Amino acid sequence: MKRPSLVIMAAGMGSRYGGLKQIDPVDEKGHKIIDFSIYDALRAGFGKIIFVIKKENEADFRAAIGGRLEKKADVAYAFQRLDLPQGFSVPEGRVKPFGTGQAVLAAAGEIKGPFAVINADDYYGPEAYRLMYEYLTTHEDDEKYRYAMVGYMLENTLTENGHVARGVCVTDENGFLKEIRERTHIERRDGGAAYTEDEGKTWIALPKDSVVSLNLWGFGQSFLKELKEGFPVFLRENLNENPLKCEYFLPHAVDVLLRAGKATVEVLKTQDRWYGVTYRADKPMVEQAIRDMKDAGLYPEELWEET
Repeated sequence: MKRPSLVIMAAGMGSRYGGLKQIDPVDEKGHKIIDFSIYDALRAGFGKIIFVIKKENEADFRAAIGGRLEKKADVAYAFQRLDLPQGFSVPEGRVKPFGTGQAVLAAAGEIKGPFAVINADDYYGPEAYRLMYEYLTTHEDDEKYRYAMVGYMLENTLTENGHVARGVCVTDENGFLKEIRERTHIERRDGGAAYTEDEGKTWIALPKDSVVSLNLWGFGQSFLKELKEGFPVFLRENLNENPLKCEYFLPHAVDVLLRAGKATVEVLKTQDRWYGVTYRADKPMVEQAIRDMKDAGLYPEELWEET
C-alpha cells in the first residue's frame, strides 16, 4: 500500500484571530503550528505533504514553510478557488470558498492513495498521526468504504478565551461513528463545559469526556469520487437558501455516506491535548505548551535539522 499523504487545509484566513495565522510563529525558532504537524506526520510515516491554499498566498507559504520542507518531503500545492461545478454560478457578493469538502476536492489531482486531512492551524499531537498512519496502512475498502477520524476529549480542546465550535461525536458500541452533532458555541462553564444555541439564553451541559472531532480524517481515494459527486447535490440543496455562506463541510459529506450505509468511520481516540490559536489571547498558552514539550524531549529545538 502507498504511504499515506497528508492534506493540509490552509486556505482560510483567521477571521476571529486576524491575519494569516497559519504562518505565525509559535516558538523562538520561528516554527509554526503547521511545522509541528508536519514533523509529527513525517515521523509517523506519512509521505507526500499537500498544502491547500489560496493562490494569492502561495509566495508567503513557500517562503515561510514550503521552501524549508522541500528537502525533507515531497511537497505539493493545490489551490482552493471560488469556483463551482458546471451548471452552477458563484452568487454575486460571495467571497468565501465553499468549505472543507471543496478544499479536499482542490487537492484531488495530487492524491494518489490513502490520505489524511488536517487543519493548518491546529496542533493535534504525535499520537494522532501514529494512530492514523497505522489505520490507513492496514485498512482498505471492501464491501464498504473504510474511513477513520481521530477523536479528542472535549476537555482537551477548550480555550479559556472564548467559545469554540466542535463536532460532538456519537459512536456505537464498537467505536464506529454514528453521527457528528455540530455545536457552534461551546464554553467552559461552572467547572465543566456547556453549549448554547440561543446566544446564551440557555445552556446545555456537555460531559468533559465527550469525544469531539477536530477535522483529522483518514480516507481512501474512494472518498474523492464521492466528494465530487456529492458537491452538486449539496449546492442544489443549499446554494439558493444561503448563497453567501453555505459551505460543503467534510462532516456533511461523511454523514451522507454513513446514512446511506456506504461507509464506516472508526473513531481513533487520543489522550493528547489539542492546541490552536482561535483567539490572539490563545497564543501565549500555545507557545508555553510548545516550550514544555521541547523541554520534555518531545521535539528538538530545531525541527528540520534532525528530521
